[in-house]
Amino acid sequence: MRVALVSVGDELLAGDTVNTNASWLGTRLTERGADVERAVVVPDDIDEIAATIASLHDRYDAVLVTGGLGPTHDDMTMDAVARAFDRELTESDEAVEWLEAHGGYERDDLATGTTDLPSGARVLHNEEGVAPGCVVDGVYVFPGVPDEMKAMFESVAEEFTGTVEAVEFVYADEPESALLDRIEGVRERFDVSVGSYPGEHVRLKVQSASQEEATAAADWLAEHVTLVEDQR
Repeated sequence: MRVALVSVGDELLAGDTVNTNASWLGTRLTERGADVERAVVVPDDIDEIAATIASLHDRYDAVLVTGGLGPTHDDMTMDAVARAFDRELTESDEAVEWLEAHGGYERDDLATGTTDLPSGARVLHNEEGVAPGCVVDGVYVFPGVPDEMKAMFESVAEEFTGTVEAVEFVYADEPESALLDRIEGVRERFDVSVGSYPGEHVRLKVQSASQEEATAAADWLAEHVTLVEDQR
C-alpha cells in the first residue's frame, strides 16, 4: 500500500511548530507494512491544500492529511478536501449526534462549521477532542492536535496494510563516508536495503522481507565495521 502524508499549517512552514505528526504516522504506517513514499507540508491556503490532495490522490493508494480542522479562520482543510473532490460541504448529522451523545454538546453549542464535512464522507469521530475527521475516497483527514490525531488514526489503523519487513540495526563507530564499501558489500551479498543515518555515531538500518536475511546481513555488517561500544 503506497501512502502519502500531507501536513497543513503555516506554523509548520514557519518553524513555530515541529511536525511530529508526520514522523509518528510514518512510524505507525511502516510498522503496518504500508510504504510511505511522500510527505508534504502545505500552508493554510484552500487552493494549495486542494491541489495537493487532488494530485496525490491520483498517485497513491491513500493520502493522510493532518491539521486545519475546526471552525476557526485558519481551519481550511475540510473546505479544501470538498473542493478537491468537487463536493459540497454540509453539516454531518452523524457527527453532531455523536458529539451530543459522547461530548455532552447540543447542536447549538457547537461553533458554526465544526461538524461540516464533504458530502458522502465517512465520519471519523474525535475521541480526544471535538472536530471530527473523515474519509473521502482514500483521503483520510485527521486533526493536527497530536493526541487527537493519534486516537483517530488508531481507529482506522487496520485499513493500512502491506508487507511488514524485518529490521535490524548496526551502530558503527566510523565516519559515514568510510563505510561505503561495507554498505555496498552487504547489499551485494544479501537481499536487503540499507539506510545510513549519521550522528554521534552512524546508525545502519538493515531491512528485508525475510527476518533470516536481515539478521544475516546485520551479522555480516557487525563483523566488518568498527562497532560502537556496548552496541550489538
